[in-house]
Amino acid sequence: MTIYFEEDGVVTREILTTMEKAAAICLEGEGITGELADLAELSVSFVGKEEIKALNAEYRGIDRVTDVLSFPQFDDLADLPEDLEYSLGDVVICREVAEEQGEEFGHGYEREIIYLFTHSVLHLLGYDHEAEEDKKEMRAREEEVMSELGLTR
Repeated sequence: MTIYFEEDGVVTREILTTMEKAAAICLEGEGITGELADLAELSVSFVGKEEIKALNAEYRGIDRVTDVLSFPQFDDLADLPEDLEYSLGDVVICREVAEEQGEEFGHGYEREIIYLFTHSVLHLLGYDHEAEEDKKEMRAREEEVMSELGLTR
C-alpha cells in the first residue's frame, strides 16, 4: 500500500509507519492481501477547521467542523482491479480537532491521528456507522486494529 500526503512534514516517520501498518491490518481484515494490497493507494490531507467544515457542508450537507472525512473510490470491494494500481480513496483529517480530541481523551495527538486514519480507512473499505448495528461492527473493528497496533485506550 502506498499512502500519499498532501502536506509534507505533518506527520513523523513513526506516525507514517504506524499508519501503513494500520492500513495493512484493515485491508487484511477484508481479505485484501498480497499483490492486491500492494497495489492499493490512498491519499491523506491534513486541513484546518474552516476547510473541513466547508468540505463537510459541501459533501455531507452538515455545516459544522468534524474530525475526519472519507471519500471512497469504490462502492463495492469486488470492483477492485486485480492487476493495476488503484486508489481506495481520500482521507481528510482536521489537525486541530485531532489535537483537541487527543488531549480531551487523554491519549495524545499521535494516537488520535492513527485512530482517525483507521476509522477513515474502514470507511474507504465500506464500513459505516449510520445504523446502530453497523456502528458496533465498525467500532469493534477499529478496536481490533488499534489493539493489534498496541494502541489500546
